[in-house]
Amino acid sequence: MTDELTTSSKPNRLSLLLSYGGWERENFAEQLPRLLQPIGIDCLRADTADEATALIEIQQVHIAVIDLRIPLDRSADGPSGERVLKLLRRMDSPPPTVVVRPRPATLRGATRGLSSALREGAYTVMDGPIKIEPMLEVLRRIVRRHYSDHWSAA
Repeated sequence: MTDELTTSSKPNRLSLLLSYGGWERENFAEQLPRLLQPIGIDCLRADTADEATALIEIQQVHIAVIDLRIPLDRSADGPSGERVLKLLRRMDSPPPTVVVRPRPATLRGATRGLSSALREGAYTVMDGPIKIEPMLEVLRRIVRRHYSDHWSAA
């Protein structure tokens, strides 16, 4: 987590929590801040479940993108994204959440994973690897549905 993420968001800017648990260098979590910052969206980056939890506790999150593969902390190996989903679901006003999961090996696994994510309050589930255009389209739909197709970037 970088210092810029620990500063509080400006009150009139939408805040987007981004987590990514993959290994690709140029991924959606790296690309989105460059695209969204100029149009009034603060991107809060978390590389672990602990970092995401800390950000959720100190900042208002309007939209969350949670990669199920993020580790609990920098020393952990196993995925802990579901822990963050449960935390978001328990909030008084949970943000719309995009769940990013590894591509399932079987149809049964895909169905089970989708059901689980939806039970945890996901707005949508995307199978990795994620291309930037589909992610931008999902974020556009969220802003349209949850924020009346407008966000003030004062």
